[in-house]
Amino acid sequence: MSAPERIPPRSVTPPAAHSAELLADGELKVRGRIREASNAALFCTITYDGQEATCVYKPVAGERPLWDFPDGTLAAREVAAYEVSEATGWGLVPPTVLRDGPYGEGMCQLWIEVTPDAELLALVDTEEPEAGWKAIGFAQVDEDRTALLVHADDERLRRLAVLDAVINNADRKGGHLLPTADGRLYGIDHGVTFNAENKLRTLLWGWAGEPLTADAVDVLEGLRDALDDGGALGGRLTRLITTAELAATRARVDALLVSGKHPEPSGEWPAIPWPPV
Repeated sequence: MSAPERIPPRSVTPPAAHSAELLADGELKVRGRIREASNAALFCTITYDGQEATCVYKPVAGERPLWDFPDGTLAAREVAAYEVSEATGWGLVPPTVLRDGPYGEGMCQLWIEVTPDAELLALVDTEEPEAGWKAIGFAQVDEDRTALLVHADDERLRRLAVLDAVINNADRKGGHLLPTADGRLYGIDHGVTFNAENKLRTLLWGWAGEPLTADAVDVLEGLRDALDDGGALGGRLTRLITTAELAATRARVDALLVSGKHPEPSGEWPAIPWPPV
């Protein structure tokens, strides 16, 4: 598979383009390749019924094999993450569909314009974070210096931390956080999610062990019902992940509700992805 190597700058996506119909049925044209992506990720324009938007298309044919995820499943996991996000009502994942494209079946996701001056992560030369920040851990900056890595104490990030715990996100990096000019926050790159084994690996550990918010508890109770046999969400996920993975997702929701707390690192799996950003 070949594609252009140059990707245009981020462009503004019109509000009318926030449509699954546009992504599912529109005409895809590849404009460039996102070179820093670990799997093939193509920058595209998409047009349908007078609407036009920009999007990311990740063909299954461009997925690199992973020892702990079955081949050819990453695109479906991205769509499953979107389905769960929509079921929460938080809207944390950009509109995402599974469809055919120029290089075969793949994931198609709305392109999000980022606000470059939004501060969600920082390195600080203190032992404890200042007010408004949560500690992640110490990082080696150079041979003679370590610094404390922190993330913002932001309700949008806290919701994303709950979503990641539900979908068992094995790769929540700083570069996957997309704040927008209208005050929203999106998370992207959900190919390594929904594993039946505990794989949670994230930068968003600042609330580890703290009680879940009342909002999060309400959302999790709704997810539990939607994931039950016969639930609408469970039915959609059966087409995207395995029976064992769906059962594990239900179990994670139940565990969160029983504990009433944000999860803590298990010690059985690297807690922070590398590189973290």
